[in-house]
Amino acid sequence: MTDKRWLILDLEAPLLAFGGVVIDQIGVTRDFPAASMLTGLFANALGWTRTETDKHQALQDRLVFAARIDRDRPAGILTDMQNAQLEKSDRGWTTWGLVEGRDGASYGAPHRRKRDYHMDARIMIAVRLAPCDDAPDLDRLAEALYRPARPLFIGRKPCLPSRPILAARRDDWFMEAPTAYAALSRLPAADRKDRRSRLRAFWPPGEGPDEGEAVTRIHDLPDLRNWKSGLHGGHRRVIEGFVMPQEVAS
Repeated sequence: MTDKRWLILDLEAPLLAFGGVVIDQIGVTRDFPAASMLTGLFANALGWTRTETDKHQALQDRLVFAARIDRDRPAGILTDMQNAQLEKSDRGWTTWGLVEGRDGASYGAPHRRKRDYHMDARIMIAVRLAPCDDAPDLDRLAEALYRPARPLFIGRKPCLPSRPILAARRDDWFMEAPTAYAALSRLPAADRKDRRSRLRAFWPPGEGPDEGEAVTRIHDLPDLRNWKSGLHGGHRRVIEGFVMPQEVAS
C-alpha cells in the first residue's frame, strides 16, 4: 500500500469541546473531534468568513482524518451553566477589530444554556485532503495554522490552545503512512508521563482495521454540517478502537 502524506495536529487546551447533538439548550461534547469542527478550525485559520459556504462545504467533503486521545479526561467533564441577558441594542468587539451589533429582538428573561467541556485533555490528529491537489492543499492548511488569520479556538471560543497546534519543527508537521491508523501508530505518545499500552482512537473505514482486537465498535457518527443552511448535514461511518503508539510498541 502506497504511503500518503498526513498533517499532524496537536489539540491541547484547559478546556476542549468537540460538539455533539444539541437538545434544547444542552450542548454536550463528544470524545473525538467532529469533521465540522475541523472544517471550522481550518476555515478560521485561512481567514474565511461564514458566508463563504461553498468553500466550507468543499473542505469538509475532502477531509480524511483519524484522532487519538493521548490524555483522556483526567479531570472529567466540566458543565458550564451560562446566563446572558441579551438586548437588541447590545454590541461587542469581534476578532476583526470591528464592533458588531445584534439584529434580533430583546429577550424578556435571561438566555440560559449548558455547555460541556473536556478539562485538560489532549488529542492527536492525522489529517489529509482528498483530492489532494485541489485548493487549499495540505501545505496551505499547515501554513494557515502556523500563521492563522484570526485567533484559533478548539470547538468553542473559550477553548484557546495551550500550545501551538503544529509541532515546533516544520519537519515534524507531516508524516508519511499508508493509512490514518498507521499514521497514529507511528506517532510517538504525546505525553511521556502518561504512557499506556494502547490509546483510544477513531478512524474512517478503509483507513485502518475494521475487525480484530484493535476495534471496539463501528457506528454512524452525526458530525457533518450543511454549511449553506448552517444545520446538521448527515452522518458518516467511523471505527472506534485502540492504537499502540510507536514509543510503546518499541
